Amino acid sequence: MPGQPAPETPQSAFRLNQRILSVVIFNFASYLTIGLPLAVLPGYVHDVMGYSAFWAGLVISLQYLSTLLSRPHAGRYADLWGPKKVVVFGLCGCLLSGVCYALAALSYSWPLISLALLCIGRLALGIGQSFAGTGSTLWGVGVVGSAHIGRVISWNGICTYGAMALGAPLGALIYHLGGILLLAAVIVLITLTAVLLALPRPAVKGSKGKPLPFRAVLGKIWPFGLLLAMASAGFGVIATFITLFYQAKGWSGAAFSLTLFSLAFVGARLLFPNSINRHGGLRVAIICFSVEALGLFIVWLSFTPWLANLGALLTGAGFSLVFPALGVVAVKAVPAQNQGSALATFTAFMDLALGITGPVAGFIMSYAGVPVIYLLSGLLVCLALLMTWRMQQRQPTDAQ
Repeated sequence: MPGQPAPETPQSAFRLNQRILSVVIFNFASYLTIGLPLAVLPGYVHDVMGYSAFWAGLVISLQYLSTLLSRPHAGRYADLWGPKKVVVFGLCGCLLSGVCYALAALSYSWPLISLALLCIGRLALGIGQSFAGTGSTLWGVGVVGSAHIGRVISWNGICTYGAMALGAPLGALIYHLGGILLLAAVIVLITLTAVLLALPRPAVKGSKGKPLPFRAVLGKIWPFGLLLAMASAGFGVIATFITLFYQAKGWSGAAFSLTLFSLAFVGARLLFPNSINRHGGLRVAIICFSVEALGLFIVWLSFTPWLANLGALLTGAGFSLVFPALGVVAVKAVPAQNQGSALATFTAFMDLALGITGPVAGFIMSYAGVPVIYLLSGLLVCLALLMTWRMQQRQPTDAQ
C-alpha cells in the first residue's frame, strides 16, 4: 500500500536501528546526567550540607518541574530551529548542571550559595533534558523518515530507561570514590563529549510552513495525552510503591520485582519493534492496555511474591509500547511543521501524570492500604482501554 514501509530484511532492520541509535544516543547521554546524581544528591543535601528533608526533596523535584514547564518550548524550538540545534542546546543545559554541582561543592563553606547553585543546576538539567529528549526523537525521525516514528520513539525510551538504570549505581560509586566534585566532572565530561560528537553530524531540515498555535496543537493531541496519563499511573504505582507493597505483605525481593518490570519494559520494545507500523498505533495501544491492566490486577490480588513478580512483569510489558503507539497517532494528527510541539506536549502529559500519581496514590494508600492503589490503577487503565477502543471505531483505518 502507498505510504507503508517496505518489508524488512534482518539486514535492513539492523541498518535502520543503527541509524536511529546514532542519534538517540544523545538522549542516552542526557538521561545519564539525570541518573548519575539521582541517588546521591538527596543524601548530600540532607546529611552533608545539613538541610532538612524538605530541601533535599525540593532540589530533586526542581528538575522535574523544569522539565514539565520547558517541554512545550522544546517542541516549538525544534520546529523552528531544527532538532539538531535543540539537542545541542539541551546537552549544553546538562553540561551547565555539572558545572553548577562543581561550584556548589567548591562553595561548601557557604551553605546558602551552595544550595542555590544546586537548585540552578537542577533547573538547567530539567531544561536540558526536555530539549535533548524531544530533539533527539525528532532528529531520529528526520534521519529515517516519519514511517518509522514508532521505532524511533521506542529506541529513545530504551535509551532513557537504560541510562537511568545505569546512572544511579554508577553515580553512587563515583560519589563514593571522589564525592560531588568527581561526579560533577564526570557529568561535564559526558555532556562535552556528546556535544562534540553531535556538532559534526548533518542536520535534518525542518518542515516549511506556518506552525499552528500551541492551543490548536493541544486541541488535537490531548485525547492521546490523556490516555498516556492514565497508563502512566500504572507505571507510577509499580515504580514508586512496589517496595511498600512488599513491606506491607511482609515479603522480601521488591528490588527483583522492579528488575522484572524494567526487563519486560525494555524487552517488549526490543521484541516488537515493527508492531506499530504493522498493526497501527491504536490497535497496539489496546493490546498494551489489556496486558498492563491484567498485570496491575494480579499485583492487587497476589498472595505470594511470585504472583506479584508476574504482575510487575506484565505491567512493564504492557506499558512499554503505550508511549510509542499513542505517540505515533498523536504526532500524525498535526501538520509536519508542528510535530515537535505535538511530541513535546504529548510527553508532558506523562510528566504531569507521574508527578500527580505519587501524592494521590500515597494519600489513598494511607486510608485504604497499599494493595488498593493497584486495583484503582488497573481500573483506570481499563477506562483508557475502553476510550481507545471507542476512538479506534471512529477513526479511519489508516489512522489506527
